[in-house]
Amino acid sequence: MAYTGVVNPGGPSDVRELPDVVIRKASVSSMDNNAYLVTDRATGEQLLVDAADDGPRLLALVAEGIPDGGHGVATVLTTHQHWDHHRALADVLEATGARSAAGRDDAPHLPVAPDVLLDHADTLQLGALTLEAVHLRGHTPGSVALVLRAGDGSTHVFTGDSLFPGGVGNTQQDPQRFAQLLGDVEQRLFDVLPDDAWVYPGHGRDTTIGAERPHLGEWRARGW
Repeated sequence: MAYTGVVNPGGPSDVRELPDVVIRKASVSSMDNNAYLVTDRATGEQLLVDAADDGPRLLALVAEGIPDGGHGVATVLTTHQHWDHHRALADVLEATGARSAAGRDDAPHLPVAPDVLLDHADTLQLGALTLEAVHLRGHTPGSVALVLRAGDGSTHVFTGDSLFPGGVGNTQQDPQRFAQLLGDVEQRLFDVLPDDAWVYPGHGRDTTIGAERPHLGEWRARGW
């Protein structure tokens, strides 16, 4: 079945299979937090994006990647410091022995100190794959997105709570934080990524850069 990005808490994962990478999406908790498992087909190395909740479900997600050639999680990335995105972080790290990564400015607020501190334009190596960190300030000071450019030419962006269908992340009605986040999203995502770049957010359904691009002016005018 074709990947849709539609998942529900407690439900099955959705799977996108590409020539060099497999992306699996699952939803956990009543807050519909998304977790993503990225598996490099060449080496079997795996990256988990946001150990948000429900450790057993996330470990089952990792196990689902074994038929893709996966042999366990090498890295767990936390997209930002908010509590709902790292409730299972300690348990998953303990169970897998994986290293952890997060944006430098959010790292002090996580329950486990990251092994890797990410700044803007840093890269994470996942087997034969390279993912680029994009620092998106505003939702939190140290939020990061990850950009994956797959071998078939497609682009995939894991945005945490910084970009969703219909707008940027919550900035608590702070005009300065909103301007910072919208500016970073425009300059660091929309200005550099193609319209068909697929956006994988921290909650809910996916979108694309092209689907959201026409609405940037509307978001700026409304202030959220």
